[in-house]
Amino acid sequence: MRYIAVRAVASPNPDGMDTSIAALIRDAEAGDRTAADRLFTALYDDLHRLAERQLVRNGNQLTLGTTTLLHEAYINIADRSGASFPDRAHFLAYAARAMRGLIIDYGRQRRAQKRGGEFHITSIDDAVPMVAADANGTVQLEALGEALEGLSRLDPPLAELVDLHFFCGFGFGEIAAMRGVSERTVQRDWRKARLLLHRVMRDDEGNTGSAQEMDGR
Repeated sequence: MRYIAVRAVASPNPDGMDTSIAALIRDAEAGDRTAADRLFTALYDDLHRLAERQLVRNGNQLTLGTTTLLHEAYINIADRSGASFPDRAHFLAYAARAMRGLIIDYGRQRRAQKRGGEFHITSIDDAVPMVAADANGTVQLEALGEALEGLSRLDPPLAELVDLHFFCGFGFGEIAAMRGVSERTVQRDWRKARLLLHRVMRDDEGNTGSAQEMDGR
C-alpha cells in the first residue's frame, strides 16, 4: 500500500509546526487511528527523505527499498506502546530510531546467515542500493544505537537532538525552530551530546569510526 505525499497547509504556530500537524499528533496520541494515518501522509515527504538518508548512511551490504523501510517503520510506530510525540520533532526522531532499529535487525539476520545468497529486502519499484563503503557499517550503527539508548536514559533531549541532526539531517536552525530555542542553544547541546557519545564509543574498541564521523559534524 502506497501513501500519497500530501503537505498540510496551515498557519505555523509559535513552535514552528503547522497547527494541523499539531492537531493530528494530539488526536493520534488520543488513539485516533485515522489521525495517525493522516499524520503519516502529511509527513510522508519528511519520512521518505529520512528513510533515504538512513539507507545511504549505513554503509553495508544490504539492499533495502526506501518505501519498504518507511512503511515498516510506520507499522512499528503505529504499534508502539508508551511512546509520546508532543510535536513534529519528537515524531521524526522516533521514526529515525525505528528505521535504525530495522536496519540493525536486517544486518543481524544477514550476519547470521552461514550460507546462501545475500539478504535483501526491496520494494518493487524503488530499491536503493546500500553504499558498500564499510563492511562493518551495521556493526558500527548497532554500537551507536546502543550508545544512544544509554544517552536517552541519561538525557532524552540530547538523544533526540542526535536523531534530528545526525540521522534526520536537520540543521541547527531548523531544530531551534522546532524546539523554540536559539540556534546557539542547539549548538551548545550538540557539543555536549557529541562529547558524551564519543566517550561511550571510544571505550568500545573497534567502533570508534562512528564516533569519529560524528566529530566531523
